[in-house]
Amino acid sequence: MMPQRVRLQLEAAAQHPTSIIGCRVRREPPKSTERYTRWINQLTPDQLLTQVFTSHGPTVIMPTWFCSRAWFFHVGPFDEGGQGVPEDLLFFYDHLRKGGGVVRVDQSLLLYRYLPDAATHSVLETTIWTHRVRFLEERVLPRWAAFTIWNAGRQGRRLYRSLTAEARRKVVAFCDVDENKIRKGFYCHEDSQERPKPRVPVLHFRAARPPFVICVKLVQGTGCSRPPWGPRSPCPSRAGPCGWVTAFTHSRVHPSSTGPGHFRPGNKDLTGGAFEDNLRSLHLREGQDFLHFS
Repeated sequence: MMPQRVRLQLEAAAQHPTSIIGCRVRREPPKSTERYTRWINQLTPDQLLTQVFTSHGPTVIMPTWFCSRAWFFHVGPFDEGGQGVPEDLLFFYDHLRKGGGVVRVDQSLLLYRYLPDAATHSVLETTIWTHRVRFLEERVLPRWAAFTIWNAGRQGRRLYRSLTAEARRKVVAFCDVDENKIRKGFYCHEDSQERPKPRVPVLHFRAARPPFVICVKLVQGTGCSRPPWGPRSPCPSRAGPCGWVTAFTHSRVHPSSTGPGHFRPGNKDLTGGAFEDNLRSLHLREGQDFLHFS
């Protein structure tokens, strides 16, 4: 970490005592996980709260966290259940449930290392997916009477099937740009016990109505590595008796893990920016008219 990190994050934490304070990062090697690094460093203050449902995990990454010890114990210590528990993601969700904020110091205060040979415990992608879906259902869907899933492909259909029956009934359509999916006209939930089986319309994105839950996959890597929210680090509650908690460890990745959000150098942008152009063309408000779940 950079020598000014503690001073600058302490100043921010004094102004935001119920927030987790993060910072921008610098990558080593410099061009590893470029899209993910841009996401870490360029989220707007509003997006630090609206993009908490994505596969990237916490919108300020755990190695950058800084908060008061009083707030840390108010939220509760990390879940020390051991291997397979995404303790930092769960802590982050509990932090938000208790009204915590998210603030980023907009200076690069951490060297975030990519270590392809490092070993770490595994967190199953299915475990993370379940937590993300439940958090979406808890925090967003109760205030939406109906919504559209943006992506009639695998990820969008998976989200639909993962929802509770009550939440599935709020899905009025899928939307896409794939002419074959649009031409078919509907998605049939074959595993449903309902009779007749639910059929959800598939529309062109310009014909669909917001709000949208966006499930578009944007990056394909040469191989997946560890999700960025999953490093096992020393629990901050074991630190010294000062009044502040900070993460002093670097994040680690594992070359054989299957997490969804963090990719090796050489990743490929799957849409070439076309998806972002389509979304901007609709002039929607993030957090009200759409949320990212991809």
